[in-house]
Amino acid sequence: MVKRDLTQNRKRRILNGFGRPVQPIASSERASTGVHEMERKKLELFQKKLLQKQQELMQAVARNEQDGRAADEEATQDIADKATNSYTKEFLFHQSNADRGQLQLVNDALARLREGSYGECTSCGEELNLKRLEAVPWAGLCINCQEKVEQGVVA
Repeated sequence: MVKRDLTQNRKRRILNGFGRPVQPIASSERASTGVHEMERKKLELFQKKLLQKQQELMQAVARNEQDGRAADEEATQDIADKATNSYTKEFLFHQSNADRGQLQLVNDALARLREGSYGECTSCGEELNLKRLEAVPWAGLCINCQEKVEQGVVA
């Protein structure tokens, strides 16, 4: 497999995220071009899913921060209460950290959607499988590249 130079590829064409060049479509032409309209609808659906997930994660992060502060404010009486509060704070910190990481992935996917590179692997430039995007709309890597990252082969 020959790796493509991603910068040259992006300079040559603007992609709609599914590997085909985007052509602006006049409203009168939309009825005759069902393929482009369907792709736009899919992109709008992915954007809607991503925005919804972004809201959920932002609320979860805010809630975890608030709960962590509340655990600090509780008047602890004995060592068991202190240990419970410490565990609660640590748990909320890890939960919030995971939510922040996922929020960053969602924000990156929204940025790729705006740039027109949504649906492309950020590592090799290959088109992402539609089923993968439906399952994980914030995915930035194809399955092969994701496996390499998980195995530590690629950073």
